[in-house]
Amino acid sequence: MHRVAALVRPPQSTFELACAAQVFGIERGPGLATRYAFGVCAERPGPVATYAGYDMLVTDGLDALDRADTVILPGWLPAGEPPSPAVVRALRRAHSRGARMVSICSGAFALAHAGLLDGRRATTHWALADELAARFPRVQVDPDVLYVDHGDVATSAGAGAGFDLCLHLVRSDHGARHAAHIARTMVMPPHREGGQLQYSAPPHPAQIDGTLAPLLEWVTGRLGEPMTIESMAAHAGVSTRTLARRFAEQLGASPGQWLLAQRLAAARDLLESSDLPLDAVARRVGLSSATNLRRRFLHALGTTPGAYRRAFRAGTRGTTAARS
Repeated sequence: MHRVAALVRPPQSTFELACAAQVFGIERGPGLATRYAFGVCAERPGPVATYAGYDMLVTDGLDALDRADTVILPGWLPAGEPPSPAVVRALRRAHSRGARMVSICSGAFALAHAGLLDGRRATTHWALADELAARFPRVQVDPDVLYVDHGDVATSAGAGAGFDLCLHLVRSDHGARHAAHIARTMVMPPHREGGQLQYSAPPHPAQIDGTLAPLLEWVTGRLGEPMTIESMAAHAGVSTRTLARRFAEQLGASPGQWLLAQRLAAARDLLESSDLPLDAVARRVGLSSATNLRRRFLHALGTTPGAYRRAFRAGTRGTTAARS
């Protein structure tokens, strides 16, 4: 069982903590195996005040980080207040022994104080990005993306992006299908790429004048069919320019970027769950050929479809063996 520990501090933001707890800490019943053990710890166990106006009782101390496979910082407010030397030592110790370090929103400040982001690209909430960059010049702050994952250290933007990062980590651990099942139980989109734009306030806020939900459902049911921006716009009854604007406003991506991400997600699902040849996988998800699938896969994921399938199968066997 993969152990996840969330380190909280008063006053704790409850939503950021809930992002981690909802993904890693909920037993979802028959048909979906529980693969994470989730816990919460604090530097000083006991009642921990929250921004929501109530206290929560935390019984574990910093020693919980010494047992965790993943350590999550679900926010760190006030962001300008540095962690204590004891917390810094605990974070560094967890990272040095191989724990995956993850921040949600302002939690990046705690990782930066511990030196775990030095020389690395990282993100945080768009409203805090300038402060993070000014305080920690050795951190390469990217204020525009949803999340950045280096494998051993990962950071996410504002609170909602915490869900995206947590689901991304589940997908990395156990595959696209398992992550999609979890997302469906939360009525969440199964996948948003980390490189998508944050939903920061535009200089002149625009009114979102039509939900894309019906169009997205229509497209995802037809990924194997020829699909163009023009055909998507025609189905939605709008111009291609209006469609692009709505995608930018609602999804932070262009129609083409979103469509490719859905096709790659469907390809990952087929690679995990079937023995279909690569040409067949490519045709089913609308990528036309194994050559195109390999090219798109390599550019987006840094690996080939065949290597992904082998790694996923090997990882699944290893996880099963560890549980048995």
